Amino acid sequence: MRKTSIYRKSTLSPNAQWKLIDWFHINKYVERLQQRIYCAECLGNKRKVRNLQRILVRSKAMMLISIKRVTQINKGKKTAGVDGEIALTNKERLKLFNDLSEGDIGKHKAKPSHRTYIKKKNGKLRPLSIPTIRDRIYQNIIKGALEPQWEARFEPISYGFRPKRGCYDAITRIFLSCHSGSRKRWIFEGDFKGCFDNLNHDYIMEQIKGFPYSNMIGKWIKAGYVDNGVFNETEFGSGQGSIVSPLLANIALMGMEDILGIKYKPVKNNGKIVSYTNVAKYTLVFYADDFVVMCNNREDAEDVYELLKPYLDKRGLELSKEKTRVVTIDEGFNFLGLNVRMYQTCQGEKLLIKPSKESIKKSKETISTEIQKLKGKNVGAVINKINPIITGIGNYWSAWVAKHTYSYMDHHIWWCTFRFLKYLHPKKSKTWIINRYYKPDIAGQSKNKWILTDPKENKQLTKMSWIPIVRHRLIKFRATPYDSSLKGYFSSRDEKEFNRNCIKSKQKMAKIQNYKCPICNKSITDFTEGLEVQEKVPGIHGGTRKYNNLQLVHRYCNKQYYKIFPLKGELPTKQQKQKGYKIIRQLRLAEIL
Repeated sequence: MRKTSIYRKSTLSPNAQWKLIDWFHINKYVERLQQRIYCAECLGNKRKVRNLQRILVRSKAMMLISIKRVTQINKGKKTAGVDGEIALTNKERLKLFNDLSEGDIGKHKAKPSHRTYIKKKNGKLRPLSIPTIRDRIYQNIIKGALEPQWEARFEPISYGFRPKRGCYDAITRIFLSCHSGSRKRWIFEGDFKGCFDNLNHDYIMEQIKGFPYSNMIGKWIKAGYVDNGVFNETEFGSGQGSIVSPLLANIALMGMEDILGIKYKPVKNNGKIVSYTNVAKYTLVFYADDFVVMCNNREDAEDVYELLKPYLDKRGLELSKEKTRVVTIDEGFNFLGLNVRMYQTCQGEKLLIKPSKESIKKSKETISTEIQKLKGKNVGAVINKINPIITGIGNYWSAWVAKHTYSYMDHHIWWCTFRFLKYLHPKKSKTWIINRYYKPDIAGQSKNKWILTDPKENKQLTKMSWIPIVRHRLIKFRATPYDSSLKGYFSSRDEKEFNRNCIKSKQKMAKIQNYKCPICNKSITDFTEGLEVQEKVPGIHGGTRKYNNLQLVHRYCNKQYYKIFPLKGELPTKQQKQKGYKIIRQLRLAEIL
């Protein structure tokens, strides 16, 4: 890859240099290298894998992506390590890039992590280790090179902390294994006690011994941590909170399928393999440190304890007594905030997956607490704060049996907001409050006339019951985004995920555009670039905010468009627009901006 303007001296300010980086092209370069690593690993070409990993780790593109992820995208971007260093401005990010580019990752000295604690569901504290910002950047680089290699090795039943896989896939796998008619009636529900804090270092290092930068991983897991100003050594575990820890945990936990004797038989159609079926007496689903083993009878379920002993001893782990148990599918069990249980209905047995009681209780408390914090603010502030929370909770439940839960939550939210209004207007009657703040649905999604509305801006509180129930489709057997032949498959899944996480107006615009940016003609389903709603005919030229005048575009494309056609300038013709789009596409594809 030829050098881009970010790698050499420029008359532009650091802020402008950072903004002008073509992230689209840089991401594509890294993506191609990762696909080549995955392909080489699948073919068993170990030497090529190591060579490509070295190229990726040393590349400036991977460095830039890692700095952006650590200092702009990740939630912990404002959290400093033991050295107190953070980078929140573009100038600081560019300085960090220049400093790290001059150094050698192999000679980097890992610093201890900063230890902090967060509350768990049961009231206990979970320790988190926060590495320094430079360690986090290097960890992201190492992860980017190591992950494609291990994606070719990981078991198909592992869904936690893996690209394009998640809790929806884990729960769907359980549903398909235990549905009515299945012989899997007994469940071994397992959980590792302090998984991240107790993993055996020697076992981790043995698994990654062929990786060119394994010495760096060894330095990080043995760097120790500082708790209340006191340094502590780490003899076991990989600190929860560091970027590379989830990947190392997945590497260490791999192998349970072999212990349980799980094997797969290909299912063919017209001579082609269309899927795989499990031919063993056990079925396993893994999500991070939680797992479920589905069995045919009680004896098989109880045998799992003995079968797992050598597996646990090798990795320095033990099962949590509180969370590990054997149950029947008729009793049901909780997994990832959902309750899985077989119900007896007039139509026979039905396996239903619903939000768990604990999950509903926690969601109610979250919404109540946020509304309490907003006392003294206006209704607009409540709507702006609560709408994303309602959408986030509802979207998580939207693949399961949740319509009744949605109505229950809407009722709870109604009472919370009504109490807020009574506090806001203590001397006003209920009738006055209702007439002022409760209006029919402006968007016409429902006939409900009791929707909380901001009288100044006409913003309305979202109803959870408006969120449609859309069933999730299980990811293919060993599918991974590092497999270049599955690009179309993952594009289709990304479109569905985009619809699940976006408001209806953006869903409609995306569907009209065929999920592509009309300027650069690239996919808009990748959230890392950022999207903006652009008016085809700006308001100052008489344009409206109707769908036929709106389009979703990448933030980068939007900025470049308004540089070519300023808002205060003349309205461009169709031909001028096409020329402008062509220039922006060339900027995106060019290696020199």
